[in-house]
Amino acid sequence: MAENEANTAQQGGEQKTIQPQKVYLKDFSFETPNSPLIFTKKWEPEIKVEFQTSTKEVDTGLYEVVVTLTVTTSVDGETAYLAEVHQAGIFVMKGFDQKDLHMQQNVFCVQILYPYSSAAVSDLVTRGGFQQLVLSPLNFQQMYSNRFNQTKDSTGEAGEETGQQA
Repeated sequence: MAENEANTAQQGGEQKTIQPQKVYLKDFSFETPNSPLIFTKKWEPEIKVEFQTSTKEVDTGLYEVVVTLTVTTSVDGETAYLAEVHQAGIFVMKGFDQKDLHMQQNVFCVQILYPYSSAAVSDLVTRGGFQQLVLSPLNFQQMYSNRFNQTKDSTGEAGEETGQQA
């Protein structure tokens, strides 16, 4: 089945379309503030993963979605490494109302970008001399629903908050 057919739906005569145009690494950073001594410690890491998304309209119906993935790993209270990746994509998105557009950007688009960001973080960690880091898959639909319901419960209406922790 063609990608257009898979990502296009008919509803009320209005055609809804999502087409990925480009996936790219927008920014990355890797720091090992306590090397080389951190390599002499027994490897019992404490790993903290932070996940955020942001979106902006580049042109009419053209959106940039950015996934920011930050991993901080400590051993014995000392930072072993901090890896951060900003993985971005450009998507054509047409025919959606604001609520559905927001959901598609934070679920569909993020599902496409997350594997790239996860692989980039893993590559940085390995190239930094540390054991391979394999991040778990995330359920973005559930995360979005939880955030939407939590924001709705606390304010009485849906919010536009985009930061999350995994």
